Amino acid sequence: MKIVYMGTPDFAVNPLHALAEAGYEVTGVVTQPDKPKGRGKSMLPTPVKEEALKHGFPVYQPVKVRDPEFLQVLEKLDPDIIVVAAFGQIIPKSILELPKYGCINIHASLLPKYRGAAPIQQAVIDGEKESGVTIMRMGTGLDTGDIILQSEFALSDEITAGELHDIMMEQGGELLVETIDKIKNNCAPRIPQNDEESSYAPMMNKALGNIDFSKTAKEIHNLVRGVNPWPSAYTTYEGKSMKVWKTKVLNETTSKECGTILKVDKDGIRVATKDKILLIEEIQMPNKKRVAVCEYIKGNKIEEDTILG
Repeated sequence: MKIVYMGTPDFAVNPLHALAEAGYEVTGVVTQPDKPKGRGKSMLPTPVKEEALKHGFPVYQPVKVRDPEFLQVLEKLDPDIIVVAAFGQIIPKSILELPKYGCINIHASLLPKYRGAAPIQQAVIDGEKESGVTIMRMGTGLDTGDIILQSEFALSDEITAGELHDIMMEQGGELLVETIDKIKNNCAPRIPQNDEESSYAPMMNKALGNIDFSKTAKEIHNLVRGVNPWPSAYTTYEGKSMKVWKTKVLNETTSKECGTILKVDKDGIRVATKDKILLIEEIQMPNKKRVAVCEYIKGNKIEEDTILG
């Protein structure tokens, strides 16, 4: 079975590696163009390109996959199936209809929940107790295709979006190989999604990380986890931005105004919220490293009764 793989970021690396390890014939890897990075603006390859080159797979980097010239390239590759994982461009109908077995997508949620660009982060922000990976058949809708296989697992109250991403990446590779095997043997399920159960996970932006201390301690704790490592949660302390990396919900309450710093000690910064007290355990001030509060206060002062935000 000839496979063309389309992916770009770290999330898409392990599934490609899994295909190589399983011995499948990957006739081409399509990824986004190299981008300039750093002060020297040197061109850096995508993580998927780096992985493809390790295995000697041909790499294609079209600026736009909908260009007729690239469609001709794909037609020559004559794939039996196209696998898409966080590629970064909308796949046109002309490509979706090209392979014998169609196109399949690795999506980081239990569809139909969390369709869209940021399912990992949104699941954590929403405080979900479980999540998983879905492999679905692609159509013209946004993550609306029939489900082939899903892998489900529990989420702890402390897991961050970054940690969940890494779990999803591993699960995605295992599930992809199982899916390809089933398609090859003509026994792959085809389960229509229930649109009434669908939800949407919009693209993240930096403003989302701004902490609103008038929300519950649990909501804030979930936000901090859900935007870690990017775009990261933040507030302001005495006019300066303060990133918040780690928190804990305490079984304590106060009548003080939301956002008020109640106490600062080796355990962290206790802050008033809508209901319970939130303990901030790790912070990062401008041009400084991320540190535990207990380390920061050894050489810096954080005033109690100051209001954050």
